Amino acid sequence: MQRKAIVIGATGLVGQHLVKQLSELYDTLIVIARRPPRYINTSMRFYQVNDFDNLAEIFSSVGVDKKTDAFSCLGTTKKQAGSSEAFRKIDHDYNVNFAKLCQDKGVENFFLLSSMNADIHSRFLYNRVKAETEQSILALNFTQTVIFRPSLLLGKHKGRPLESMGQKAFKLISPLVSESMPLHPISAKRVASAMAMSAHDIYERSKYRSEPRINTTRIIENKQMLSMTRVKQ
Repeated sequence: MQRKAIVIGATGLVGQHLVKQLSELYDTLIVIARRPPRYINTSMRFYQVNDFDNLAEIFSSVGVDKKTDAFSCLGTTKKQAGSSEAFRKIDHDYNVNFAKLCQDKGVENFFLLSSMNADIHSRFLYNRVKAETEQSILALNFTQTVIFRPSLLLGKHKGRPLESMGQKAFKLISPLVSESMPLHPISAKRVASAMAMSAHDIYERSKYRSEPRINTTRIIENKQMLSMTRVKQ
């Protein structure tokens, strides 16, 4: 069976690692982004979109179908977006619209990058919007919905000074901090590995399933991602 995957958020901290790993698992990798990802190979089909409000136009020609797994690493911050409204549009509206377009094409498996602190009742906008996005996508009822909630992401964050400061502080104390701690930071590469591994596990298990598939939701927390990817990166 020819396997396909589609990704948005492919140029972000996690996304750039994810496309490289997915290209080794899938026969065709569809990437929709404003600019080409750093890693490109022959299995990749890149579709440039200048405005995600026009995503439906791109979908008319990308060849997404039931055999396609969908991944979203799309996200930003209020500072980068410029306002609360713009932040919510990117983190919630664009992600949910992408998920709906995938569902219309028959996609069964959806993998979403979220955040450890996603909480619908949080006083912080970032955490509330992450939770709203999770809920909206869960309501679409994909056959398999897998949500990843990492802690502080280790890597180069453009335009995120607080996270950069947090990384510097963590490097000083990291020898004393066990990975078993829920708030332990995690590298973007390891999050991408957890996403790719989860998708591959679903694929492998589907080969031996004779009964009809039931709709399943999995939330993979930071501690589990650290455990899944404990091999040195």
